Amino acid sequence: MQFTGTQQINAPAQKVWDFMLDPNMVASCAPGFQSMEILAPDHFKPTVAVGVGAVKAKFTLDVQLEDVRPPDHAGVRGRGNAVGSAVELHGAMDLTPVSDTETTMNWTADVIVNGVIASVGARLLEGTAQKLTARFFDCFRQKLEAPETPAASEAPATPSTPDASDTGNT
Repeated sequence: MQFTGTQQINAPAQKVWDFMLDPNMVASCAPGFQSMEILAPDHFKPTVAVGVGAVKAKFTLDVQLEDVRPPDHAGVRGRGNAVGSAVELHGAMDLTPVSDTETTMNWTADVIVNGVIASVGARLLEGTAQKLTARFFDCFRQKLEAPETPAASEAPATPSTPDASDTGNT
C-alpha cells in the first residue's frame, strides 16, 4: 500500500522537526501504541497493537531513521512481526516553512503487510490504515498547535479550594 499526504501545521518548522525526530512524541500519537525501547537516537523498537476487522495483532517493530537532513527531511524504515503476520514500512517527510508560525509537511509511506492480518482483513486493510493515519495526524496537530504553557515551577501558585456546589456526583 502506498500513502501520501500533506499536512498544514500551525507551528514553526523547528518545532515540527523536533517532534518528528522524538520517538516518544511520535509514539504518543500512534494509535495502539503500547511500549517503546530506544536503542539509539535513530533506532527504536515500539510495540503497537492493531486490529483489522476481527483480526487483532501486536507488532514489535524495529525502526531506523535514515536519510536525515536537518531541518527539513527525514526517512524511516522498519519491519515487525506479530503472530502469523509481518509488516515492512518505508516513509519520508519533507518540511517547508510557510511562515514563522506555519509549516507544510509532505509525507509518503509504503507499507507491505503479509500473513493472517493481510489475508483475513484484506478488504479492510487500506481503509483501516487511512483511519489510523488520520487519527495520528489529528493528535500530531493538536499537540503541536497547543499553546505553550509555562512549566509548573514558573506558574503562579494559586490555592485550590473545592467549589461549594461540587458534590462529587456526576
